[in-house]
Amino acid sequence: MDTREIDAKLINDCILGKRDAQFSLYRKYSGAMYNICRRMITDEAEAEDILQNSFMDVFTKLKMFKHESTPGAWIKRIVVNNCINHLRKQKPIIKELDHNTDFVDDQGDEGVEYNVTSIRKAIESLPEGYRVVFSLYAIEGYDHTEISEILEITESTSKSQYSRAKSKLYEILRSNGGLNSIYN
Repeated sequence: MDTREIDAKLINDCILGKRDAQFSLYRKYSGAMYNICRRMITDEAEAEDILQNSFMDVFTKLKMFKHESTPGAWIKRIVVNNCINHLRKQKPIIKELDHNTDFVDDQGDEGVEYNVTSIRKAIESLPEGYRVVFSLYAIEGYDHTEISEILEITESTSKSQYSRAKSKLYEILRSNGGLNSIYN
């Protein structure tokens, strides 16, 4: 059996209510999906709740899975949507920019290595709107058109939020000493 056949059998067994299949599906994807939750939701307990609620959604909606994408991509979409819905309930996450907004060009430091822990902490400290757009674009691989549709913002707002997030991240890393020379 190839991967698609294995996934199809696993999903079919989940639909039939087989607990071992449901646990296997959860075990297979929960780690990656938790990481998505944590990148978008800074509070660990809230991220865990969203993950659990997302898998409840997965199991109740599994009959609607059309096998047009991989199960992981389908589950990821549910997780991202649940994270965004959670953020929307809290407060508006992104503000539209006015026409007087300045844009900052990318900074470059050749020969510089970024510490993974510092980057993760810097991303978590970004303002919510920046963090969500940055995570969706740079980490999850959505393009600005998709982000604009998901977040119900303009494509230019998505681009500017991403640009500002990169600048802010650079600033945070620079000020916290998170940029370390390769030769240190």
